[in-house]
Amino acid sequence: MQIREPASLQEPLPIDVFLPFMRDVTLCEQSLKELNLMWRLIESSAKMNCPQEAKTILPTMAATRSGFSKLEKELVKSLVEEKVRTVMAGIGTKAKYVIDIVVRNLYERTADVGFLATDRELCHFVAQPTEDGNIARARLREYRDKYTVYDEIILLDTAGNVLVQIDPATPLEHSSDPLVAETLASDNYVETFRHTDLRPAKERALVYSRRMHHPDTGAVIGVLCLCFGFEQEMQGIFESHGDDDLRSNMLLLSGDGRVIASADPLWIPPGARVPVNLHTESRLMRFCGREYLVSTYASAGYQGYPGPPGWMGQAMIPVDVAFRTALADLLSGLDPAVAQGLLSHAETFCPPLYDIMQAAKTIQRIVWNGQVMTAGQQGDMQKLKTVLEQISETGGRSNELFAQSIHDLYQTVLASSMRDAEFTSHLMVDLLDRNLYERADDCRWWALTPELRQGLAQDTPSPETLARFGEILLYINGLYTVYTRLFVYDRHGRILAITGPDACGDGSAALGRQVEPDTLARVLALGTSQDYCVTPFAPTALYDGRSTYVYHAAIRALSSNTAVGGIGIVFDAEPEFRNMLRAGLAGKANSQALYVTRQGRILSSTDERHPEGGTLTIDPALLALPSGQSASRITIHDGQYAVVACTASSGYREFKTSDGYKEDVVAVVYQFFGEQRYQGALVRGAVPAIDQGDTAPDAQEFATFICNDGLYALAAEHVLEAVPFSDVRLTPLGGGGRIGILGVQRTDMQQRFMWVFDLVQLLGKRATPPTPGSQVMVVRQGAYTLGLLVDELHAVPKFDASQIAHTPLVLQGQSMFTSGMVKANGGELLIQVVDAQRLFDWLIDGKAPAPGEDAVHAALQA
Repeated sequence: MQIREPASLQEPLPIDVFLPFMRDVTLCEQSLKELNLMWRLIESSAKMNCPQEAKTILPTMAATRSGFSKLEKELVKSLVEEKVRTVMAGIGTKAKYVIDIVVRNLYERTADVGFLATDRELCHFVAQPTEDGNIARARLREYRDKYTVYDEIILLDTAGNVLVQIDPATPLEHSSDPLVAETLASDNYVETFRHTDLRPAKERALVYSRRMHHPDTGAVIGVLCLCFGFEQEMQGIFESHGDDDLRSNMLLLSGDGRVIASADPLWIPPGARVPVNLHTESRLMRFCGREYLVSTYASAGYQGYPGPPGWMGQAMIPVDVAFRTALADLLSGLDPAVAQGLLSHAETFCPPLYDIMQAAKTIQRIVWNGQVMTAGQQGDMQKLKTVLEQISETGGRSNELFAQSIHDLYQTVLASSMRDAEFTSHLMVDLLDRNLYERADDCRWWALTPELRQGLAQDTPSPETLARFGEILLYINGLYTVYTRLFVYDRHGRILAITGPDACGDGSAALGRQVEPDTLARVLALGTSQDYCVTPFAPTALYDGRSTYVYHAAIRALSSNTAVGGIGIVFDAEPEFRNMLRAGLAGKANSQALYVTRQGRILSSTDERHPEGGTLTIDPALLALPSGQSASRITIHDGQYAVVACTASSGYREFKTSDGYKEDVVAVVYQFFGEQRYQGALVRGAVPAIDQGDTAPDAQEFATFICNDGLYALAAEHVLEAVPFSDVRLTPLGGGGRIGILGVQRTDMQQRFMWVFDLVQLLGKRATPPTPGSQVMVVRQGAYTLGLLVDELHAVPKFDASQIAHTPLVLQGQSMFTSGMVKANGGELLIQVVDAQRLFDWLIDGKAPAPGEDAVHAALQA
């Protein structure tokens, strides 16, 4: 649901502070107060007007009134906390992604500057700056044309004199910036973010600098500066991952809480100092006279690179708009059985929702019990009828309130989960495209290495040349660890130099191996140094028989620009893809993620049950999403209820957008809520109310209830009460449908025990595990009493004899315990009647196939 669950509240959440901004919860609170008052009035009325008749239900009513008073506060508190938690999780996800994406991008820059500073052509030029600077400038522009994240590249001598630059808009001659001296004194890269005379037109610039050495003597001769296009990059991040409804703002902050970059600079401008919330506390923070919920994340680093000192990602949302989310009606389009099955796990994924459901069950059971207790009673018991009518009416209002609260909170939780899963899948394809963009850049740039171009132009490169090839590749591979192998091959496709193990995955020698003919043809046909090609994601011996992408670029002769061979780089897909998926999930429990093709073939997965190379079973519409689009569903996956979200890749900068390469990948995220549970033909909410209409004075009262495949009725005179299934003591002494023992308090104040039977099993149906909402009806026939486990209580209606059709036992599909069918609501609703006499006769006669018959008889007579 979230990238990280918010930290537990260090202090109690100030409910009264947030409540004014939640109109729906405020209305719920008012309704709860009114209903609480009604329950108090009903209890007082029963005590005054019919104390003797009501004595059987007064204890239950007292407990209900007390529970309702507590619920009034706890329910509102839970609703507020859940809404605040949802908002905090949403902005926390955005804040974390801002800093994570930035740090991953800048990590690549630290590798770039280290590699380019050792480029022999550039080092030769800096060592002898009297040479033509146009050659060096052309080489730097070739680099920038491939690594388009840079808007300026500068070479300086040790005195700060500018030798060559590529941006003609701001011509430079000299720099007095201290970063020059700092870089010259360092044996590592230097990262600078502030105003600098190297980029005079910018208020601040992000520069990566590295000292350069003489190619022959090793003496320090100058400085290379790579100027990162920071503003453009941040704009792309904000546009890609920003808030569609413009309720929140995403920020990049410095260590002192000042805004470095803002998704909406007119709202919160760069340079402003904002409050930060690194501990994810659910409290309001003030900025410019407005109160906000704030989430802040510091960088966790990437591959040992910590990111610029103190940088943080942050998202802020004003509290006055934080809870104004217009939710789509998700439940109306969801299969009722799936909706009900998922809801049965509410205790796990949303405790406040579970509390509301349990409260609704309690109120419903009180009303139902009151009606069955007085079924068929006449005379003085009629005094209780008025009280029961009030209970029924108030109970109905309570049920409506709870049903609406359940519906709204359920939709809030699902919508939050779906939004978060979509955002996570979007991040995952963004990480993938950004990473593979760098791979396409690398192979094209390394193909321009002069020594490779000169060596391959020879018909038969010398052993010294081949040894030099190997040294170059080893040096590159040491800096760029995302590759398993780098290799160079001639125009005939024979590999002349390669890094990695001597043998390939099929046992053949790596050196001297032939590049596939179709790949070689594609490489030699590449038109310019900007072109590259990628092999499909498939098993290759160069990756030990595993699947990966291999990036290729043509190596051209220096003199004629004719393709004389190529360079291939084997991407280490298995760990790199898995790390991207895990980074997106960020340790989120009960979740898994995958990269798949448009055909559902798995490229990578965080779940061992769905390994690379397999096929994912998923809605085809999700795999067919337009590039850059996201969507989510409620589904059943691997036997569990889940939210599934997908995003189709759309490329990064020119990669996959305008460079001619097309290889769509879909990121898939699953968030699981619990195992699939069998749901019968009737689920709560799908059962219509019974239209009583006008019934005859001698109409019979029935207790109706739901079992997993339909609506059933039992003569109300046999039903004493209903209790929650949680009161049952389960026992291993099974058989014949017995599942446990129930203790009840008799009027003589003695505790009595009875067997509890699963009615579903007695009816010959497929038994299913009880849910937290399951109920046990206490049923009596003569001197015998037992408990019957059912799914839901329904109502206590009256039916005329004309509505009841008696059926013979031999009728196909009928249980031996059902004696008829009630045609309710004008015949549109059919209710099966369970015959208590037949049920008890069968159990008492000892026909239940189970041990301990004497114990059964004794328990039934309790």
